[in-house]
Amino acid sequence: MELMSGNEAIAQGAWEAGCTIGVAYPGTPSTETLEAFAKKEGVYAEWCVNEKVAVEVGIGASAAGARVLATMKHVGVNVAADPLFTAAYTGVGGGMVILAADDPGMYSSQNEQDSHYYAQAAAIPCLDPADSAEALRFTREAYDISERFDVPVIIRSSVRISHTKTPIEAGERAEAPARPYEKNPAKWVMMPAFAKPRRLVQLDRIDKLRQWVETCPYNEVIEGKGTVGVVCAGAAYQHVAEALPDASIFKLGVTWPLPAAALRDFADSVEAVYVVEEGSEYLKDAVRACGVPVSDTPCPLPRAGELSPGLVRAAFGLEQPSHAPAATDLPGRPPALCPGCPHRLVFKELSRMRAIVTGDIGCYTLGALPPLSAMDTTVDMGASVSMAHGFELALADTEHRPIVAVIGDSTFAHSGLSSLISTVYNRGAGTVCVLDNRTTAMTGRQGNPFNGVTLQNRPSRELNIEAVVAALGVEDVRVVDPNDAAAVRRALKEATGSDDISVIVFRSPCVLLERHVEPPLFVSGSCTACGACVTLGCPALGREETGRALIDPALCIGCGHCTQYCRFDAIVQE
Repeated sequence: MELMSGNEAIAQGAWEAGCTIGVAYPGTPSTETLEAFAKKEGVYAEWCVNEKVAVEVGIGASAAGARVLATMKHVGVNVAADPLFTAAYTGVGGGMVILAADDPGMYSSQNEQDSHYYAQAAAIPCLDPADSAEALRFTREAYDISERFDVPVIIRSSVRISHTKTPIEAGERAEAPARPYEKNPAKWVMMPAFAKPRRLVQLDRIDKLRQWVETCPYNEVIEGKGTVGVVCAGAAYQHVAEALPDASIFKLGVTWPLPAAALRDFADSVEAVYVVEEGSEYLKDAVRACGVPVSDTPCPLPRAGELSPGLVRAAFGLEQPSHAPAATDLPGRPPALCPGCPHRLVFKELSRMRAIVTGDIGCYTLGALPPLSAMDTTVDMGASVSMAHGFELALADTEHRPIVAVIGDSTFAHSGLSSLISTVYNRGAGTVCVLDNRTTAMTGRQGNPFNGVTLQNRPSRELNIEAVVAALGVEDVRVVDPNDAAAVRRALKEATGSDDISVIVFRSPCVLLERHVEPPLFVSGSCTACGACVTLGCPALGREETGRALIDPALCIGCGHCTQYCRFDAIVQE
């Protein structure tokens, strides 16, 4: 018996099933899954440039006969949807399991969405573990399901299942020899002539899955003492079990397809059936579609964010257990770029020049927050470059502020590169800033094509951003040290003054990579309380009651960014 997070348990389950290949693009809350898998014996694992590529690599490996694990967060499923839907037609060779990790509450995401809808739309079976033990078991057995029904299988997790550690019983690895590959265009070449018959195969598979799910071992009825019945799955089950100890619970382990007959039998055993789920009505609608009358809770469940036992009790009109009130006098702790972040000065200068800044996913979304307030938009991976082109088109015949796209190196490889190709092809203008911090920082400092670090530290190739950009036909490409405020200011002024497209690569490693620390700075008596340094938004900088600058020596790493903005030389090293 040991403790594992849901992510670690999914990796363990895949390994125990004889999975040999793992593919992913890192994204919280899924990231640790492939990192854990990569450390196991007898496996190959890699970070791909994006989730679409990861699933395509996985489909190829599956077609060749290997068992495959592909992992991603919920918005990554959007990127992977194209090959995913077609894989539901082709089926598999070796078993293929796809982790879709949802993020209700948006702890590290730009939206909430329910990946169940993808399983339903693509007609791919979906398993919902409610703890780490089930995450391990469901994943391990999903490979047999995948090969039995000739279809990929989705393991749908959420932030609580992914990151909470609960007890598991680790098992031994069962070797699964690769299935021999045999040329079969009718199965693998999805042109219309072959796809039409495969659609019929898919429909027949759906019928078989609907029969199987009625008696499969992953759905469980927990009989209660009362007359209330609740249908739930995944993390919601834990909240319901704690909040409503007397209720009968139909705990769904398979959330697509649903066991219609079993659900109707459950409904007949209770006086009223309720559905409890997080931030979605997928399950409620699906249960109703099975012919089960679903009652509304006395008080509505929250339509956004995570559930808790207290929220479930409140929805059923039950009083809350006694508890200490939450503190109301705690100081705010807004997120901020790290002390010494090499790209803080880029945002400072963009703010000073009042640029329209289209941003991207990653640490740099923090550039939108005060006091920098230097970002106007963030939508999805790679959107910064595409949206900047859109701004240029819409404002083409007007006097407007400079338009600048800001994107990290890993995100540039993920989907920013294709956006830039489109802009160059259409002779777009504007300035693109690639903030190259030599890593995929927000998700835990993973490798990417532009730093050449692979997941398992295999020999690799480090791609050259400026050479790639120049090869696209961009003539104005320059590399600038982002720690030099004057150089940043000069480069931005020159680039935004051009009528053509410009790309600036601001290159300096993330401070968490090398963790280089200089002696902390301090504020001398010549400080005039002008506040210029504080506008950098560095967590180490603050102000005394008198207004004079204050530096926290426990946070300051001596980067010297603030000294470049102090006109009175009041910030010095000890």
